[in-house]
Amino acid sequence: MYISTKGRYGTKALFELALHYGEGPHALREIAERQGLSEHYLEQLVAPLRKAGLVQSVRGAQGGYMLARDPGLITVGDILRVLEGPVSPTECALDTFDFSRCCANSDVCPDRDVWVRVRKGIEEVVDHISLQDLVDDWQRSHERAPMYYI
Repeated sequence: MYISTKGRYGTKALFELALHYGEGPHALREIAERQGLSEHYLEQLVAPLRKAGLVQSVRGAQGGYMLARDPGLITVGDILRVLEGPVSPTECALDTFDFSRCCANSDVCPDRDVWVRVRKGIEEVVDHISLQDLVDDWQRSHERAPMYYI
Protein backbone atom coordinates (compact mmCIF):
# COMPACT_ATOMS: atom_id res chain seq x y z
CA MET A 1 0.00 0.00 0.00
CA TYR A 2 1.26 3.41 -0.93
CA ILE A 3 0.41 6.38 1.28
CA SER A 4 0.38 9.51 -0.87
CA THR A 5 1.26 13.05 0.14
CA LYS A 6 -2.40 13.51 1.09
CA GLY A 7 -2.09 11.05 3.95
CA ARG A 8 1.39 12.11 4.97
CA TYR A 9 0.71 15.87 4.85
CA GLY A 10 -2.68 15.46 6.52
CA THR A 11 -1.10 13.54 9.38
CA LYS A 12 1.63 16.18 9.76
CA ALA A 13 -0.92 19.01 9.76
CA LEU A 14 -3.10 17.34 12.38
CA PHE A 15 -0.02 16.48 14.42
CA GLU A 16 0.81 20.20 14.44
CA LEU A 17 -2.71 21.01 15.64
CA ALA A 18 -2.41 18.29 18.30
CA LEU A 19 0.90 19.72 19.46
CA HIS A 20 -0.89 23.02 20.11
CA TYR A 21 -4.21 21.56 21.22
CA GLY A 22 -6.15 23.89 23.50
CA GLU A 23 -4.36 27.02 22.29
CA GLY A 24 -7.10 28.06 19.87
CA PRO A 25 -7.14 28.12 16.07
CA HIS A 26 -3.99 28.19 13.95
CA ALA A 27 -3.66 29.62 10.46
CA LEU A 28 -2.78 27.20 7.67
CA ARG A 29 0.21 29.41 6.89
CA GLU A 30 1.62 28.72 10.39
CA ILE A 31 0.98 24.99 10.12
CA ALA A 32 2.58 24.87 6.66
CA GLU A 33 5.66 26.79 7.83
CA ARG A 34 6.19 24.70 10.97
CA GLN A 35 5.85 21.40 9.11
CA GLY A 36 7.52 22.42 5.85
CA LEU A 37 4.37 21.86 3.78
CA SER A 38 2.66 23.68 0.94
CA GLU A 39 -0.05 26.01 2.26
CA HIS A 40 -1.98 25.70 -0.99
CA TYR A 41 -1.96 21.91 -0.73
CA LEU A 42 -3.08 22.04 2.91
CA GLU A 43 -6.07 24.15 1.85
CA GLN A 44 -7.21 21.21 -0.28
CA LEU A 45 -6.76 18.73 2.56
CA VAL A 46 -8.61 20.55 5.33
CA ALA A 47 -11.98 20.48 3.54
CA PRO A 48 -12.44 16.70 3.77
CA LEU A 49 -10.91 16.67 7.28
CA ARG A 50 -13.42 19.30 8.38
CA LYS A 51 -16.29 17.47 6.69
CA ALA A 52 -15.28 14.27 8.51
CA GLY A 53 -15.32 16.09 11.86
CA LEU A 54 -11.60 15.86 12.58
CA VAL A 55 -10.91 19.60 12.41
CA GLN A 56 -13.04 22.69 12.78
CA SER A 57 -12.54 26.10 11.27
CA VAL A 58 -12.87 29.47 12.95
CA ARG A 59 -13.47 32.53 10.78
CA GLY A 60 -12.12 35.98 11.37
CA ALA A 61 -8.85 37.78 11.96
CA GLN A 62 -7.79 35.37 14.71
CA GLY A 63 -9.32 32.39 12.91
CA GLY A 64 -7.82 29.24 11.54
CA TYR A 65 -8.12 25.54 12.24
CA MET A 66 -8.08 23.40 15.33
CA LEU A 67 -8.82 19.81 16.19
CA ALA A 68 -12.51 19.07 16.59
CA ARG A 69 -11.84 16.68 19.46
CA ASP A 70 -9.14 15.57 21.85
CA PRO A 71 -5.93 14.32 20.14
CA GLY A 72 -6.23 11.04 22.02
CA LEU A 73 -9.48 10.35 20.18
CA ILE A 74 -8.15 10.85 16.64
CA THR A 75 -6.09 8.04 15.15
CA VAL A 76 -3.75 7.94 12.19
CA GLY A 77 -6.26 5.49 10.69
CA ASP A 78 -9.01 8.13 10.93
CA ILE A 79 -6.87 10.60 8.99
CA LEU A 80 -5.76 8.10 6.35
CA ARG A 81 -9.30 6.86 5.68
CA VAL A 82 -10.55 10.42 5.13
CA LEU A 83 -7.70 11.42 2.82
CA GLU A 84 -6.70 8.12 1.17
CA GLY A 85 -9.81 5.95 1.35
CA PRO A 86 -9.89 2.39 2.70
CA VAL A 87 -6.68 1.11 4.26
CA SER A 88 -6.18 -1.97 2.10
CA PRO A 89 -3.36 -3.25 -0.12
CA THR A 90 -5.85 -4.62 -2.69
CA GLU A 91 -9.49 -4.11 -3.53
CA CYS A 92 -10.33 -7.78 -2.94
CA ALA A 93 -9.17 -7.53 0.69
CA LEU A 94 -12.04 -5.17 1.51
CA ASP A 95 -15.03 -6.65 3.33
CA THR A 96 -17.34 -4.92 0.84
CA PHE A 97 -15.68 -6.33 -2.29
CA ASP A 98 -17.98 -7.98 -4.86
CA PHE A 99 -16.07 -11.03 -6.14
CA SER A 100 -18.59 -11.77 -8.85
CA ARG A 101 -17.27 -8.72 -10.73
CA CYS A 102 -13.79 -10.02 -11.35
CA CYS A 103 -12.79 -13.28 -9.70
CA ALA A 104 -14.06 -16.65 -10.89
CA ASN A 105 -12.07 -18.50 -8.20
CA SER A 106 -12.97 -16.46 -5.13
CA ASP A 107 -13.73 -19.59 -3.08
CA VAL A 108 -10.25 -21.02 -3.61
CA CYS A 109 -8.14 -17.89 -4.03
CA PRO A 110 -5.00 -18.17 -1.89
CA ASP A 111 -4.01 -14.54 -2.45
CA ARG A 112 -7.06 -12.98 -0.85
CA ASP A 113 -6.28 -14.47 2.57
CA VAL A 114 -2.81 -12.92 2.44
CA TRP A 115 -4.14 -9.48 1.52
CA VAL A 116 -6.89 -9.60 4.15
CA ARG A 117 -4.26 -10.39 6.80
CA VAL A 118 -2.07 -7.53 5.54
CA ARG A 119 -5.07 -5.15 5.63
CA LYS A 120 -5.95 -6.20 9.17
CA GLY A 121 -2.33 -5.75 10.26
CA ILE A 122 -2.21 -2.24 8.81
CA GLU A 123 -5.54 -1.39 10.46
CA GLU A 124 -4.32 -2.73 13.78
CA VAL A 125 -1.34 -0.37 13.69
CA VAL A 126 -2.91 2.82 12.32
CA ASP A 127 -6.05 2.48 14.45
CA HIS A 128 -4.02 2.26 17.64
CA ILE A 129 -1.78 5.28 17.09
CA SER A 130 -3.50 8.47 18.16
CA LEU A 131 -2.37 12.01 17.55
CA GLN A 132 -1.66 12.19 21.28
CA ASP A 133 0.70 9.20 20.91
CA LEU A 134 2.57 11.11 18.17
CA VAL A 135 2.78 14.22 20.36
CA ASP A 136 4.00 12.18 23.35
CA ASP A 137 6.64 10.43 21.23
CA TRP A 138 7.80 13.75 19.77
CA GLN A 139 8.03 15.36 23.22
CA ARG A 140 10.00 12.41 24.63
CA SER A 141 12.45 12.51 21.73
CA HIS A 142 13.01 16.25 22.19
CA GLU A 143 13.50 15.95 25.96
CA ARG A 144 16.48 13.68 25.35
CA ALA A 145 18.11 15.97 22.81
CA PRO A 146 21.39 17.37 24.14
CA MET A 147 21.60 21.08 24.83
CA TYR A 148 24.66 22.94 23.61
CA TYR A 149 25.59 26.34 24.98
CA ILE A 150 28.05 28.77 23.49
